[in-house]
Amino acid sequence: MKLTHKQRLFADEYIKSGNAAQAYIRAGYRVKTEGSAKAASSRLLTNVNLKRYIDARMAEIESHKIADAKEVLQYLTRVLRGEETEEIPDSVDGGTIKRPPLIKDRTAAAREIMKRYPLDDPMVAAQLKKLQAEADTAIWKRDELTGKNDTGDKTVLIDDIGGIDDGNDKA
Repeated sequence: MKLTHKQRLFADEYIKSGNAAQAYIRAGYRVKTEGSAKAASSRLLTNVNLKRYIDARMAEIESHKIADAKEVLQYLTRVLRGEETEEIPDSVDGGTIKRPPLIKDRTAAAREIMKRYPLDDPMVAAQLKKLQAEADTAIWKRDELTGKNDTGDKTVLIDDIGGIDDGNDKA
């Protein structure tokens, strides 16, 4: 975006005030009357590069106004730890008192934080349970193959729902 120094000043002033004629004058452009400043600033606002610059700056400004996830988690953590305070009216002297968050506020912050972690997700919990069962089965099979499970118990795991052959078939 190629802009002259005056165009950039105009755009920045316009973003601050929202008044194109005033921004035109403050940027250092020479004008004979306020009407000529309005007309000239209107023409300047049709410049494609200037419009792109203004849009980009406005988007940047707006993005700084909106909290990101990290900022929200930091705030919730400060509430959880009692580091944030709030002012409440003091009925005795008419002033205000700063106090840490109540237990219910800390609990709400803790819940909000935990929503961002996978253990709160039922699907993830089910997947973790399945992985644990698979790991337990693998350990059992390893121990069975190495003889570590030989306790004299003849219980058999049924991999196949076909049943156990007890030798009493009349075929």
